[in-house]
Amino acid sequence: MASNTKQVAVDMSPFFHIYTDGTINRFFPPQFLPPSDDLNASVRSKDVIIQPADTGLSVRIFSPRHQTPPQQKLPIVVYIHGGAFCIGSPSVPIFHNFISTVVEQANVIAVSIDYRLAPENPLPIPFDDCWTAFQWIAAHAKGQGSDPWLNEYGDFTRVFLGGESAGATISNDVAMRAGIEKFQGVEVVGFFLVHPFFAGKEVDKLYKFLCPTSSGTDDDPRINPAVHPRIREMAGRRVIFFLAELDFLTDWGRAYYEGLKKSEWSGEVEIFETEGEGHCFHLFNVNSQKSLALIDRLVDFLTRE
Repeated sequence: MASNTKQVAVDMSPFFHIYTDGTINRFFPPQFLPPSDDLNASVRSKDVIIQPADTGLSVRIFSPRHQTPPQQKLPIVVYIHGGAFCIGSPSVPIFHNFISTVVEQANVIAVSIDYRLAPENPLPIPFDDCWTAFQWIAAHAKGQGSDPWLNEYGDFTRVFLGGESAGATISNDVAMRAGIEKFQGVEVVGFFLVHPFFAGKEVDKLYKFLCPTSSGTDDDPRINPAVHPRIREMAGRRVIFFLAELDFLTDWGRAYYEGLKKSEWSGEVEIFETEGEGHCFHLFNVNSQKSLALIDRLVDFLTRE
């Protein structure tokens, strides 16, 4: 009797297998929490396709309950979800619920980017997708973009970037590009890096596989931005690192924190470390005392003058 068992060609546990026939098995099945445009909800959300004919690139926009007419413009948070560049989307409940909580507590508008995933879309495609989405967001600064929520309610003089894990890495790259390119009427105040993925001296096998053009080590400015030749131009006046004591990525995150403080970038650098917790703990137990403390610190960062 013939066996139906597929042969594994590439083992990237705990994220995915690629089989010899080219198919991919992700160990985290897709999840979809639909947006909710309930006028009475504390946070409304909707999905917007911004590149329908090309890549299908889309965003999920979150907004506090609208006031008509708006009493004030609201800061904008560009949020990039984690997932090792290869899993996740804004519709995954843990990401949707986290950013909804931040939107409600900080009274901001958030735009969560549904970038294409590796390995089907090798790096740097996810980085480039997020840059494209940021440009689309920035195009609303004069109130002439395609989305009415951003046109009417967005304060483009108070833009923040951030995410967790791989999303934090991409956020930092967007901040770098935004500082170099500059957009009239758009000011990135700061960015937040939650349990970020950065690199050390040893090759990161997953990143190297997903980005064949990279060394996978700390000489790549995407995964060690401290070595970027134009780091002085990076956007933002302040950045906060959220680290977790038991996170396997903490040492790399702290290394970039120290490198950024010593660099030519002139912004303020701060750090918030949670003891006794691991990578992205806050997404899986959002009501724990330590998760609430992380969210409180992030809300303070976003609302501080």
